[in-house]
Amino acid sequence: MTLIKSISGIRGTIGGVPGNNLTPIDAVRYAAAYGSWIKQQRDKESYRVVVGRDARISGEMVQQLVMNTLVGLGINVIDLGLSTTPTVEVAVALEHADGGIILTASHNPKEWNALKLLNSKGEFLNAKAGQEILDIAEKGDTTFADVDSLGAITVNDAYIDMHIDEILDLPLVNVEAIKKAKLKVVVDAVNSTGGIAIPLLLDALDVHCTKLYCTPNGEFPHNPEPLKEHLGDLMELVVEEQADFGIVVDPDVDRLAFVDEKGEMFGEEYTLVAVADYVLGHTPGNTVSNMSSSRALRDITEKHGGSYTASAVGEVNVVQQMKDTNAVIGGEGNGGVIYPELHYGRDSLVGIALFLSFLAEQNKTVSEIRAQYPAYFMSKKKITLTPQLDVDLLLKTMAERYASEEIKTIDGVKIDFPENWVHLRKSNTEPIIRIYTEARSQQEADELANRFIAEIKEITGI
Repeated sequence: MTLIKSISGIRGTIGGVPGNNLTPIDAVRYAAAYGSWIKQQRDKESYRVVVGRDARISGEMVQQLVMNTLVGLGINVIDLGLSTTPTVEVAVALEHADGGIILTASHNPKEWNALKLLNSKGEFLNAKAGQEILDIAEKGDTTFADVDSLGAITVNDAYIDMHIDEILDLPLVNVEAIKKAKLKVVVDAVNSTGGIAIPLLLDALDVHCTKLYCTPNGEFPHNPEPLKEHLGDLMELVVEEQADFGIVVDPDVDRLAFVDEKGEMFGEEYTLVAVADYVLGHTPGNTVSNMSSSRALRDITEKHGGSYTASAVGEVNVVQQMKDTNAVIGGEGNGGVIYPELHYGRDSLVGIALFLSFLAEQNKTVSEIRAQYPAYFMSKKKITLTPQLDVDLLLKTMAERYASEEIKTIDGVKIDFPENWVHLRKSNTEPIIRIYTEARSQQEADELANRFIAEIKEITGI
């Protein structure tokens, strides 16, 4: 089993041995480190942290441990209970809180859970802050409060409704057009908190919602990563119900994918592309996605007269690049939509509302909208290296070999060819290189990946 400590938080499998798995002791240790870090940021009379969770079976146990650890540090807690990652992010900002913790392992199976850590803006921590918390945990440098200085827990279960209200107030969410369109959708929320939030949003927009796996009990009916091979039930039900399209989210509702009216995948990479097309059509500007996301976003951005920038992989990197370039929309190709008009975080709820607005205004089917975009196909492979190999030197060699092409080295090596691209990234946890490619056909994408695997083997002799 596994415990992974990183600058973005701590995640692991429930049970087992402390230090090797996510046990109650580990949850307390890292909650204490985070709480200590919060208190180091500002010297003030009182502190508040927002805590929410997805519907994982272990969620309530972990949340109680985390909240009461913060109470023991003298920190007040706003308990959102069952919530979504973007809702917690919005709540931190609305509460003017000192930070937030989301208890979710995103798309990982049910035996996993995690503490995802937010700053006072409701955004994920940067590398410096994350490392400071890891250092505090390593040293055990925590001083708890005395009996007269303990924090308190306040329950607030209204924040999903408040999050939806914030979305409905956005100028680009065309509530009137959506209601007039009388749309019908099927929602697969993988029995987590999307099953609470998405039907509420759709009901507010007068969109007919057929629920599939919307009971928030943490019993995931299929692999919770929203990929085509896991979504057969949704694809069938969309056709059976004669719905306009299907919606699927991951357990914490920050990844969004669609199924068209024919029961075909819209393409997770194209969630952001379609939403960006709508946003840019109303508010021209710049966009950002990470280096492993589809080139289609660049194409759409340039069509609208904007400038596209690729960031290093990771939400915190996308957000920083968005701020640096004043991007009006951005995100990640895994279905993560970041709309800064609301907040700087991947948010499936705002993504759904913007897509519904687009659909209502276009008066086209979802498959017709998808056909408007350039067709790109991706391949994702990896190659195992010997532990002794100097991966950084290998990546430098690859960059030098293709120096005549457009090269980016902020996150591994990305080589942009005129008709396709390849992105080589080293893993921080195991001796592998991940090879992402994109081209105009699946065969071409696979062949490009295999070509670079062969080149790496040739250079390294493995």
